[in-house]
Amino acid sequence: MSAPATGRTVLVTGGSSGLGAAVVAAVAAAGGRPLVLDRQAPADGVPWVECDLADGRGAERATRELAERVGGLDAVVTAAGIDVPGRLADVPGETWDRIVAVDLLATAAVIRAALPFLTASRGTVVTVASTLGVKAVSDATAYCAAKFGVVGFTRALAAELAGTVGVTLLIPGGMRTAFFDERDPQYRPGADAILNDPADTAAAIMFALSQPAGCAIRELVVCADQETSYP
Repeated sequence: MSAPATGRTVLVTGGSSGLGAAVVAAVAAAGGRPLVLDRQAPADGVPWVECDLADGRGAERATRELAERVGGLDAVVTAAGIDVPGRLADVPGETWDRIVAVDLLATAAVIRAALPFLTASRGTVVTVASTLGVKAVSDATAYCAAKFGVVGFTRALAAELAGTVGVTLLIPGGMRTAFFDERDPQYRPGADAILNDPADTAAAIMFALSQPAGCAIRELVVCADQETSYP
C-alpha cells in the first residue's frame, strides 16, 4: 500500500480524537502535513483552528484560514462525527439538529470552502459516512439521516467533480474510539463487541489518498468482519 507523497497537505475535520486522530497520525507518518479543524487541540505541533463544526459558515471560514495559512490543500478528510442515540420523541430538537449539522452539513461546508484549493492541486476528498448510512436502525434517526445524507451527497459530488477533484466515500463500521463513551449504557457496545482499530480504517483512507490523478477509489466499506450493521 502506497501513501500520499511527502509534503502533501491533508485537512482533517475532527482530527483531535478517534478516526480523525488516526488519520492525522497516518498522514504525518507518511511524510505529509496534517491540518485539523476541531473543538479540541490535536496532537502537539499539528496546525489547527478551533472550530465548532455545527456552525457551517464558521467551518467555511476556518477551512479557508488554514488553507491560506499553509499555501493550499491536497486533500480533505471529513472525519468529524457525533451521535446521541434515542427515540425521536426523546431526543431534544437542538440535539437532533446538531447531529445533522456536524455530521452532514459541516461535511458540505468544509468541502465547499476547500474546493478552490483542491481544484488547483487536483486533490482528493474523502467523506466519512457509516454503515448506518446504508442500513437504518431504531433510535438513530438523526445519525441515519445525516449519514444517509453523506452517502447521497458524496455520490452526487463525485459526479459533479469528475475529472477535477477525486472523491471517495468511506463507509466505516464501529471502531474502538471514545465515540461511544458518553452514551446511555443501553447504546454502548458490550464488552464482547467486535470493533475495528481506527488505525486500520485510517490505512484505507491513506490508500484512497494514494491514488494518482485520474484514478479514484469511489467507495470503501471498512468494518470488522463480524460487523452487525453491515450488510
